[in-house]
Amino acid sequence: MNEDERAIRELVAAWLDASRRGDHGAVSALMSDDVLFLVPGRPAFDKAAFESMQASLPAGSFEATSEVQEIGILGDHAYCRTWLRVSMQAQGGPPVVREGGTLSLLRRESGRWRLFRDANLLALVGN
Repeated sequence: MNEDERAIRELVAAWLDASRRGDHGAVSALMSDDVLFLVPGRPAFDKAAFESMQASLPAGSFEATSEVQEIGILGDHAYCRTWLRVSMQAQGGPPVVREGGTLSLLRRESGRWRLFRDANLLALVGN
């Protein structure tokens, strides 16, 4: 495993850890300012929309596991394909579990990898 692949795996782990702790600032720091998220059934959304959704979840309401299945480095761009399982619980509501594949595009900015585009294909589990 080379240094770039290690850094990308560390970004994935840091994202999950910060999300679990409810550290929204740490999550935001892992993405580029012009990041776009793609999920089934809705138009692409930007960093501000992601941050707004993230802020609606109380700390401790997010749990996830991620298995990195493939990383490719293309100069200052990279992709990371994962299998992701997420459990989120809005205040007072039941947990919602989603699972599926993701494909993330990353870009090196000032020597650090940042999420640039994210296609998230998670489906509801058990409902």
